[in-house]
Amino acid sequence: MTLTKIAFVGAGSVVFTQGLLADLFALDLGPVHIALHDIDPERLDTAAGAAAYIARERGVTPQITAHLDRRAALEGADFVINIVQVGMNAATRIDFEIPARYGVRQTIGDTLGVGGVFRALRTFPVLKALAADIAEVCPDAWLLNYTNPMVMNVWYLQALGLRKVVGLCHSVYWTIHDLSALIGVPFDEVSYLAAGVNHQAWVLRFEHKGVNLYDRLDAAIDADPELQRRVRVDMYKRLGFYPTETSEHSSEYVPWYLQHESEVERLRLPVGDYLGIVEENLAAYEKTRDALKAGTPLAVEGTMEYAPQVIHSIVTGTPRTIYGNVPNTGLISNLPSGAVVEVPCLVDSLGVQPTAVGSLPAQLAALNRSYLSVAELVVRAAIEEDPRSIRQAVMADPATAAALPVEQIWALCDELVDAHSNYLAPPLRAALR
Repeated sequence: MTLTKIAFVGAGSVVFTQGLLADLFALDLGPVHIALHDIDPERLDTAAGAAAYIARERGVTPQITAHLDRRAALEGADFVINIVQVGMNAATRIDFEIPARYGVRQTIGDTLGVGGVFRALRTFPVLKALAADIAEVCPDAWLLNYTNPMVMNVWYLQALGLRKVVGLCHSVYWTIHDLSALIGVPFDEVSYLAAGVNHQAWVLRFEHKGVNLYDRLDAAIDADPELQRRVRVDMYKRLGFYPTETSEHSSEYVPWYLQHESEVERLRLPVGDYLGIVEENLAAYEKTRDALKAGTPLAVEGTMEYAPQVIHSIVTGTPRTIYGNVPNTGLISNLPSGAVVEVPCLVDSLGVQPTAVGSLPAQLAALNRSYLSVAELVVRAAIEEDPRSIRQAVMADPATAAALPVEQIWALCDELVDAHSNYLAPPLRAALR
């Protein structure tokens, strides 16, 4: 077998990198070169040390290299895994603290809403440079994107002309896994179909040996009052199909929950929750770093993430079905053409091949179209270098519009543009007061 080169961009996200490597090293890929890139020398060194440790634990001998220079890591790569987080903890804190002063509540803030919009805008310049590097030094590589906001990032990469790109997220897998456990049916015996957009897809079919499992789910929900205090269960009861993301995520993409104190209390919404997750991630990184320095064992487990499975299927020709975020080329007929949608995809030696799903139930498509309208305006802001589109995107965002009048929305955007100006493309740095 020929050597397979896999480049990690943002490898300093050490905990996530560890899980992906644990999965990769458990698969028979033949000779492998793992090229790690990060702009933070300490985090890069920690990632390289963790990679070497995991390889020893798994009994494999990949080539492992570490690069502060991105192009060196990408040179000749067959696969590029993007896990960058531009601005890290400080930028994320800005995304929460400034909107909170205006009265805008967020729980995760990485997909839609004010947090998602500005996370995308500060990520786009890095993606633009990454796409240019891929075109020059590894034009045949598949880019496997994990960085949020998924829809905006993949849509932007497509707009830049990158074609071999797919966005990967574990939400569909873990939703079905957890629902199966809830109703007592083995996950590997369940058949399911989901489709929509990332973090707001829908379980369209959920079956066991031809029997609809939604009836059993209804019974489980009716028997447990605590389940009825979850946003995604509330949405399921009202919309008729179960959403594929957590309640924390799901609450942010609609106007009904976060801006109402009674709903925050009824559904136990953890406002600002992601700031705690950020601190936990930092603590996990520091624990890994310190363990490597001390020579103590690392606790590393597999993740069941899609990227290692995609790589294995393309390299070996082993067919698999995964869920991918790809351009809507007639895949979901009642969502906009060209928008990024989440659908099942066959993966084999020919690459990632999306499956056409048809039309979504009208109520689901309506919510997805609202979500995609925000994403489209953010991508347009970057492609057309139009700062007004930033404000218009936030005006169109359901949760923000439920919280603020338009003058306050523009003032909020002006303040966030100022706060993130060192990361934004120069034409977007204008304040429009």
